[in-house]
Amino acid sequence: MFHVEQKTKSIMDLKSKIREIPDFPTKGISFKDITTLLKDKQAFRFVTDEIVTEFKDKHISKVLGIESRGFIFGGALALELDAGFVPVRKKGKLPAEVISEIYELEYGTDTIEMHSDAISKEDVVLIHDDLLATGGTANAVYNILKRIGVKNIYFSFVCDLEFILTPQKEVIQKFNPHILVKY
Repeated sequence: MFHVEQKTKSIMDLKSKIREIPDFPTKGISFKDITTLLKDKQAFRFVTDEIVTEFKDKHISKVLGIESRGFIFGGALALELDAGFVPVRKKGKLPAEVISEIYELEYGTDTIEMHSDAISKEDVVLIHDDLLATGGTANAVYNILKRIGVKNIYFSFVCDLEFILTPQKEVIQKFNPHILVKY
């Protein structure tokens, strides 16, 4: 079992808080369901505190939460880090002018968007999502930030599927992302 240690020496087995659902959404996939972690207030607080501790001295000005589970911790992290929160959504979900990025999926393409006035190149940005699998979505967010000219970028994920290796994930790994649970 993978354990996360807090500086206070308390230990929480986060894997035991995450439900695995076999063959969802398709056969052969073992879905990592963090809703079981979220309903446990101590686990929710533990994850939030661990991520905040990692980034509290980085002067984060914006937390970008990737749709949709990245919104849950993203909002809490923004509040705790005294930063703004920016939702990164699937195409067509945001009402104002957007900046978008098309990215590859194993079965086609998808598009993510964020409001074009949400970030400036001076921002220090933390990109957060619940799961790092292929890295496609996180890499697409990174590409948007590069186009804007953002220089200070960090990544945080609750879980990483280490056995999946892709060129997009390699880009994210160069940033030494903060990860709490590895599968």
